[in-house]
Amino acid sequence: MVLPKFFSLRLCMLTKSLETFFGVGPLVSARLLARFHIHPTCKVGELANKQVLDLTAALSDMKIENDLRRQILDDIKRLKESGSYRGRRHALGLPVRGQRTRTQVGYPSTFASLVTDSHRAMIWKQERQY
Repeated sequence: MVLPKFFSLRLCMLTKSLETFFGVGPLVSARLLARFHIHPTCKVGELANKQVLDLTAALSDMKIENDLRRQILDDIKRLKESGSYRGRRHALGLPVRGQRTRTQVGYPSTFASLVTDSHRAMIWKQERQY
């Protein structure tokens, strides 16, 4: 099991170290620990080699880190290509799940960049006239 460098093997609880992986939250880490009969407050340095190998095998079977990120991006790309409502919302940078857009959401980033570019051009023209 590869853990980030800032974790001390003796001091860090296993639940928190498992949650550092993208795709492993509190519920998944609790289920993993229950599956292998490991106490939730156990420290990483206190694990036996067999427990480390079991956890490593379980994590390698799951979709975490780059595999999960790639799957999420592929799903969004598929939605965009199909032309669905959700795909169009993703493409425009707007909220996808029905959130309010009248007052709560700022402009999409593309619109904001267009506004700032036109604003810069307007200021540049005004400065040039003098």
